[in-house]
Order: sequence, then C-alpha cells, then structure tokens
Amino acid sequence: MRTSDIALLIDEPACANNANKAKGGCMRPKPGATAGGCPFDGAQITLFPIADVAHIVHGPIACTGDSWDNRGTRTSGPAFHRLGMTTDLSEQDIVMGRNEKKLFHAIRQAIDTYSPAAVFVYATCVTAMIGEDLPALCKDAAARWGVPVIPVDAAGFYGSKKLGDRIAGQTMFDHVIGTREPDPVPESVQRPGITVHDVAMIAEYNIRGEFWHVAPLFDELGLRIVGSLSGDARFREVQTMHRAKASMVVCSNALLNVARQLKETWGVPYFEGSFYGVTDTSNALREFARLLGDADLIARTEALIAREEARASAQLAPWRERLAGKRALLYTGGVKSWSIISALRDLGMEVVATGVRKSTEDDKERIRDLLGEDAHMIEDGNPAGLLKVYNEKGADVLIAGGRNLYTAMKARIPFLDVNQEREYAYAGYAGMLEMARQLALTIESPVWPAVRKPAPWAGRIAGEALGAAR
Repeated sequence: MRTSDIALLIDEPACANNANKAKGGCMRPKPGATAGGCPFDGAQITLFPIADVAHIVHGPIACTGDSWDNRGTRTSGPAFHRLGMTTDLSEQDIVMGRNEKKLFHAIRQAIDTYSPAAVFVYATCVTAMIGEDLPALCKDAAARWGVPVIPVDAAGFYGSKKLGDRIAGQTMFDHVIGTREPDPVPESVQRPGITVHDVAMIAEYNIRGEFWHVAPLFDELGLRIVGSLSGDARFREVQTMHRAKASMVVCSNALLNVARQLKETWGVPYFEGSFYGVTDTSNALREFARLLGDADLIARTEALIAREEARASAQLAPWRERLAGKRALLYTGGVKSWSIISALRDLGMEVVATGVRKSTEDDKERIRDLLGEDAHMIEDGNPAGLLKVYNEKGADVLIAGGRNLYTAMKARIPFLDVNQEREYAYAGYAGMLEMARQLALTIESPVWPAVRKPAPWAGRIAGEALGAAR
C-alpha cells in the first residue's frame, strides 16, 4: 500500500480526532505502534466474520497462529473464519522466489476444497517488504478460477490495529461494495401494509451472537439488513451495502471511513449508535426510523420500544435492586467507553471512571454528556494505575477486557469481561438482562470475602516467627 493511501486513512475526515490537530489527530505509524495489535490483526478482526469467504494469510505460519479465531464472532452458516489458511512461507521460499507459486496453489486448494464465495488474501510484513504485487496476483488468480480474489494489503509494520480496520473497510469499498444488486424482497418477508426498508450495519461483529438478540426486532419492523460489515456476514451481502437506505455505525473508531464514503458516493445516510443498554437500543431503533422517514415505521417503532422497555423493566427489577448504587470502574475503548456507561446507568450503577485509550473525540463527548464535564477518563490503563483508581474511587467491580483479568485476580477484586473474548452476549434488551445477571453474580460471589481473609495458618506462622525471634 502506498504511503499516500495510508495517510488518507489516518486523516479520515469524518473522524473527530482529526478535527483537533493540536492533539495530533489520529495516530501516525511509529516504532512500537504495533504493540497491542498491528494492521494485519485489525484487518482480520474486521473481515473474518464474513463467514463464507476463504481467508488466506500470505506469509509465515506464525502470523496465522497469532491471529486465528481472535474474536468471538458467531455465524449462522458457513464458518470458514474458523479455518487457519496460510501459504506458510519459509526463508527458502523467499530466497528462491517460490512465493507466487505457493499463493496460487493455496488459492486453488481453498476453492477446490471449500467452494467459497470469494477468497481474501492478507499481506504480511514479509510479503510487503519483499515488494510483492498482491493486487496483480489476486487479479490473475480471479481470472484463472472465476472466483473473486481480494487483496487485503494491511502489513503489520504500517501502523496500529485501528489503521488495519480502516484498510480492511477501504478494501471492501474499493473491491466489493457496489459489485452486485440486492435480491428482490422474498415473499416470506413481505407483510401487508408494511414497507420493507433495506439497511446496513457497519462495525458490528456479532460477538457471542449478540446481534441475534436484536435481529428479530429488525424483522418485526420490516428492516432488511442488506449488508453487514461484518458480523455473521456473507460476501454477496457486503456487495449490496450501497443500496441500503440507512446505515448504523456501531464502532466509529474502526470503519467510519466506510460509512462516510457510502454517504458521499451512494447517498446512504448514517448514524453512530449502540445496542448496549435499554436506552441506547431504543435510541438506535428510533434513529433508523427517523433516517428512513416513514411515518408508519416511526409509529410502529415507538410501539415496539414501549413493549420491549416494559418487558425489560419488569425482568430487570430484581437485578436493579441488587445492583443499585454499586460503583464500577470501566476500562475499555471505542464505542464501549460510553455505551456500557449507558447500560450501567440503566441498572442504577455508578461509573467512577472509564478508559478512553481507543476512543474518538465524539466518544469522549458522549462520556461527558453521561458523566458530566469532570468525568474521570483513563488514558493509560497500566495495572498499577487501574488499581489505584479502583481503590481511590471505592469501586465494587472492574469491567474491562481479558488482558485485565489477571490484574483483577491478583488484586482479588470482582471482574467482568466486556471485550471480544467475553463468554456472554450483552446487546439488545435480552443482552441487558444477561449483563445484569453476570454483574450481580460477579459482585456477590462468595469467593471475594473468602480470598481476602488471612490464611488460617497465617497467625500461627507469625506467632512462631515472633517466638523464635525472642
């Protein structure tokens, strides 16, 4: 990828961070930028949920082993993202110039064995540094086997994981979106008096199948998802995203460039929203109805929201009693830095601080709207710093990602995982009930008072040591 192309993705005009050049805008590539994830990692996180595509890593096998199944996405159909495909380049392959031959063999084997809808080929640091023309190779392979072969040039040394997200989105916009027209609305979906509206989801990854909590509501309202980038997605759906009448960006930090270009090129309006918490789920449904401008849809949406909120309120009542007044330290990034706050406030909990290391300026503004201008935002989440804030603020639970699990275990404090490695789905009204249940079980677990007590033998050992000293 050319340096100028990378610069354009870094300086995404729709990103609020770039509006504040005094803070440097979005991060530029620099030594050490790949700590916490490289562009190759980000590109695969974004595109792997396209489940009927063969994902081939063109490089050493270690790159495949490092990134395979790295996000808890779920699929209702093919699961090619669970297969680790690689050209497994060795030093001899590079020296002897066997890279192209191995790539063609890998593409042919993937097509013959699995009959995928398309093949995505991911560049790695090795293939980028030796100057392989990946777009030309993929074009030749597509012509030879009659299957779309898409080059994903997101080598690890280009910059950060966020840059890889944007490269992946740009690749879809350049090579996939707009290459097919949507299928007609099936008769099974049509209902008398209800207009079916085509919509798109951007940067929603269906972690633990959580979007399946929300999908039935879309079906009831007559909202057909013509394209999802990329949770439980299919290649043919991504091709038709340009025909959506409205789109929702779930994680603006990742794929805002796709939403912006869909609007500029195809006139698809978009909004940024969340399905975490009762309030945000209702607001997302309302915003879709508003953008589509259908009076009947607006009325039906309000009726659905009233019904679902009443049901959720009744189910959450006993959990709210147990969680009301509990204090949470939230350390995550992006959309979750504010959307989880909304969910916790729905439960009557207090957020004492939140992490913003991967958050945009818009994310931070939403945090201020929720927590006030003096909201405590954590930029650096080193373990010592997190525990200091936890203790100073009198928090009852640490809500973060899997990498903070062992920090919580060593400190013997309650912990709930809300990142992609989590075991439970928290989106939508039903997901809110699951989040409340997991929070209560975590905070009230009898293990915490047990592990905080001195060991039964501690007093005896101390006494013996004191006697020996005398």
